[in-house]
Amino acid sequence: MHKVLRFDILEYKERVRRVKERMDANGIELLFLVDPANMNYLTGYDGWSFYVHQGVLLTLEDDQPHWFGRQQDSNGARITTWLDEEHIHGYPDFYVQSRYTHTMVYVANLIKEFKYENKNIGVEMDNYWYSAKSMNVLRQELPCAVFKDATNLVNWVRTIKSPAEINYMRQAARICEHVMQTAIDAIDIGIWEKDAASKVVAAQIAGVDEYGGDSPAIFPIMPSDIRTSTAHLTFDPDRKYQKGDVVLLELSGCRFRYHAPLSRTLYLGEPPEGLRKIAQVVINGLQTTLDFIKPGITAEEVELRWRKCLEGTGVEKPSRVGYAFGLNYVPDWGEHTVSLRPGDKTILRPGMTIHFMPGIWLDEFGFECSEPFLVTEKGCEKLINFPEELFIKK
Repeated sequence: MHKVLRFDILEYKERVRRVKERMDANGIELLFLVDPANMNYLTGYDGWSFYVHQGVLLTLEDDQPHWFGRQQDSNGARITTWLDEEHIHGYPDFYVQSRYTHTMVYVANLIKEFKYENKNIGVEMDNYWYSAKSMNVLRQELPCAVFKDATNLVNWVRTIKSPAEINYMRQAARICEHVMQTAIDAIDIGIWEKDAASKVVAAQIAGVDEYGGDSPAIFPIMPSDIRTSTAHLTFDPDRKYQKGDVVLLELSGCRFRYHAPLSRTLYLGEPPEGLRKIAQVVINGLQTTLDFIKPGITAEEVELRWRKCLEGTGVEKPSRVGYAFGLNYVPDWGEHTVSLRPGDKTILRPGMTIHFMPGIWLDEFGFECSEPFLVTEKGCEKLINFPEELFIKK
């Protein structure tokens, strides 16, 4: 069967090698992954099949990971992964959402077949895709195994992007520029919010003339009016934009599951002075902090630099101001590793990609202006070229 791989096989092998280093350092002899992004990272698997149990098993000895999933998804593994036939395992349909058995029984039998039932097994305990029932069944089926928490083990390997990954993220950035401009052009007084949102979604998938896009991990966040006073609300499908609306836009381009997110703010009418002041403070702080970023400093030092920019302005930002991002599936394009906040002593290294997102949410409205950046050998590089300003339509 013809394979469609997004990266060279040598890159996948290098990823496996780096993950094995972390496994060995953490005393893990078999790693069990269920996070779709981590599965994709090590194997290339790219199916929308995570509503049923699926995963990857990686041992220290084997040259390839083992993919398992629903039998009808097995051809997806044959098409999208670099794995040979012996490393693709499809389970029968009677395991799917069954009241009488559980897919982890099948997984336990695979582990027994590999002779790892008495080994140290790492599992992603704090992960969207790993349930308490899965953990209970594995413990029952593998009573002699020692289970270790491997949450985010692969995610930390993913923080340093390869040149090929960065290329896809640059492409996602070009898509995002088009998406953001589409949103700003579509939104105006009297326009249905649903109509503007539909154009944004279409632009995300259409991409640019040279290449297409994917549906990002997060649905377009496009709140207006009082809904901008909080994070993560989307559009109101039964509302038209009105004069005096603040509209927050937190959107992303996506290319082969690699993201480039961006936030901007639009005002319909003459902005109040309070909003103009907040916009200026945030944008100045954003630019000053980006100039400060370079390899070798810590995540918390970046946040401290940002916080110093707010001193004496009356603007406060109690939550983190950024996070690592890249390859992901719903519900989040963040990598759940680096956070720009006090206490995070992660050292920034070349190849890291971080979304600097100093969103401000007040009782009546919010303001967002963010930048995704790549840590380089000498500083940082903004991935997206889009004006940093409060956009106004009168």
